[in-house]
Amino acid sequence: MNPHDLQTTPGWTLARRAERMNPSVIREILKVTEQPGIISFAGGLPSPATFPVEAFRTACDKVLRDDGTAALQYAASEGYGPLREAVAAMLPWPVDPAQVLITTGSQQGLDLVGKVLIDSGSRVLVETPTYLGALQAFAPMEPVVEGVASDEEGVDPTDLAARAPGARFAYLLPNFQNPTGRTMTEPRRQAVVDAAAAAGLPLVEDNPYGDLWFDAPPPPPLAARRPDTCIYLGSFSKILAPGLRLGFVVAPAAVAPKLLQAKQAADLHTPGFNQRVVAEVLRDGFLARHVPTIRARYKAQRDAMLAALTREMAGLGVQWNQPEGGMFLWLRLPRGLTAARLFPAALERHVAFVPGAPFYAGAPDDRTLRLSFVTVTTEQIDTGIAALAAATRQLVEAG
Repeated sequence: MNPHDLQTTPGWTLARRAERMNPSVIREILKVTEQPGIISFAGGLPSPATFPVEAFRTACDKVLRDDGTAALQYAASEGYGPLREAVAAMLPWPVDPAQVLITTGSQQGLDLVGKVLIDSGSRVLVETPTYLGALQAFAPMEPVVEGVASDEEGVDPTDLAARAPGARFAYLLPNFQNPTGRTMTEPRRQAVVDAAAAAGLPLVEDNPYGDLWFDAPPPPPLAARRPDTCIYLGSFSKILAPGLRLGFVVAPAAVAPKLLQAKQAADLHTPGFNQRVVAEVLRDGFLARHVPTIRARYKAQRDAMLAALTREMAGLGVQWNQPEGGMFLWLRLPRGLTAARLFPAALERHVAFVPGAPFYAGAPDDRTLRLSFVTVTTEQIDTGIAALAAATRQLVEAG
């Protein structure tokens, strides 16, 4: 039953916020990519080859053996104490574990931020383009979302300052951004923080990809420079496993209690068993050994995709970036060709991607598209990019 059917069914009336809920374009595309033989560059999924299954098997056995009844019981809404302490210790600025709220994925953190900070009609600032999941999380609260001018270094601090008066917050992804893969430079970070501070604009910093750098770590977070007026979101999905649904929010004292109350109302607490298992896995410096293997794998796949694009797209007028980490490449098609037009032509050649338009809060650049390189082999990358180039060439030549 779709929402329209529900609205016309006697006895049911949808809330206004429900009308603003829309299916994820990416999730709908992923249904298409499940067809046999499709090479998918569409999903923002981490590679299952990076999941530390044996480490989790050992940790699960230990948690059930040593602390099973507590792990299977209701738990504190704030999260498991040792895990909160581990998160605080991981961060590159002084954080009190009391500031850490464990969430059911960092997506829940976005939902809680929206519930606590957004009223109907509130202005919220985002990058151009921005993470689609954030737009979905904020939408039911009925904000007015404004895209701030952005370039290859991230959000433009001058335009941010101009739009700041009256805005509730700016939502930013400085590291290997989804969807573009771009990274905010050190000078740009400081300029953004200074502009926001001068305007009295709070920041919400989302950092699910920051550990996935290839050659050098990114500059320090925005929250490290302005901890009292910045909410910081992180995730274990990209460095351990997304099926655990474990994320965290680091919040200033002014908003932390309300975020906690919103979580209590939403789900009481994130599964305590999962939290204990992750806390056990994190013991003894596991991430320091594990994450470099992910970086090496993803860098090799990024390099394979860049090489394939250089080889196959020559002369077609397609532009792309070279991300310094993360999971995504961002392409721009030549004038006259849109990603929506390319998508079915590519699918006919058994390759899929995500059109860029849904990632824009305002008028979209319909010539953009996102490619993910982490869940495909180098052979699939070669085959898939060749097919994508063939579809592009066919449409360019057709005019």
